[in-house]
Amino acid sequence: MKVAIGGDHAGYEYKGNILSWLQEKNFVTADFGPYTDESVDYPDAVHPLCRAIEKGDYEFGILICGSGNGVCMTANKHQGIRAGLAWDTEIAQLIRQHNNANVICIPARFTDPDQALDLVKAFLETPFEGGRHQRRVDKIACS
Repeated sequence: MKVAIGGDHAGYEYKGNILSWLQEKNFVTADFGPYTDESVDYPDAVHPLCRAIEKGDYEFGILICGSGNGVCMTANKHQGIRAGLAWDTEIAQLIRQHNNANVICIPARFTDPDQALDLVKAFLETPFEGGRHQRRVDKIACS
């Protein structure tokens, strides 16, 4: 599985922990930044990550910022992205099961590092249910 990760300075520490776990589990990964804990603008990582998913270079994305909202709003500007904000594992599962999310957005200021990793695991391990949910997902994009 190919997974891209990025965010902003608030998510820097979490990104490193999650990226290490992904690599230990032999996921193909890409790090879209930030590369230090200095203040950065999250769109600078989010847009390239989302374009890479839209092109098919990566199947899933993980975005982390302070509240999770900035990265989520930015990601959802892309037509090929269905990003969901998750702060507990049930939500991480539901955004995959019901919404076929291809990007999880994690709020670093409202989770701890272990919880963030649990969110990623739940997200990546949960399949999309399809069926009636596919009909709804098909209606998300603006045309």
